[in-house]
Amino acid sequence: MTKVLIVEDDSNIAQLLQLYLEKEGFETQAAPDGGKGVELFRSFTPDLVLLDIMLPVLDGWGVLRKIREESKTPVIMLTAKGETDDRVNGLENGADDYIVKPFEMKEVLARIHAVLRRSGVAEESNPKKLTFDKLTINMESYELLVDGKRVDTPPKEMELLFHLASSPNRVFTRNQLLDEVWGFDYFGDSRTVDVHIKRLREKLEGVSDKWSLKTVWGVGYKFELVS
Repeated sequence: MTKVLIVEDDSNIAQLLQLYLEKEGFETQAAPDGGKGVELFRSFTPDLVLLDIMLPVLDGWGVLRKIREESKTPVIMLTAKGETDDRVNGLENGADDYIVKPFEMKEVLARIHAVLRRSGVAEESNPKKLTFDKLTINMESYELLVDGKRVDTPPKEMELLFHLASSPNRVFTRNQLLDEVWGFDYFGDSRTVDVHIKRLREKLEGVSDKWSLKTVWGVGYKFELVS
């Protein structure tokens, strides 16, 4: 399991980050000050550190220097200021990225995955291959196997199916799917989702009675597992 250390003196923010990251499959620990942060870094040996700048005992820059003296573990700085100096300072001192408060949890998660990918850390919490009855969705090779046969599927259809199947029985609205699959910069019509679902259904209809792509009327879609 991928481990994330949160060094943050605001307990509300720290708890929120922990709740959200653990829900996403990460193992977390939190430190309320820089001194404790350095201690936990050594005992917990995280794969990534979320590090606030304004901290009691030892500030974020001090913690970052201590970490860099002994490790190349990825560090994402959390700053309330958003000033260019802070960002430049962080990156020059060995931070891998920075996030300006207030932030959205979605952004935090996207940044964590991006930094872990760049640093070559294998994310066990983020599998690239899902297998169900007569269905395999492999995002490493972008292959869809239906009843043992490879089915040509455009990348966005693959990403949509993978996203739904990664959270079985969870209902996603069209806007959530646009945001999470197509990305923040997509300004198209939400009917795009309907078109992609229709095409996926044509490939998957009647393959198995253990799962299905369901429409939840007035809400959106889900990948339903039948227990």
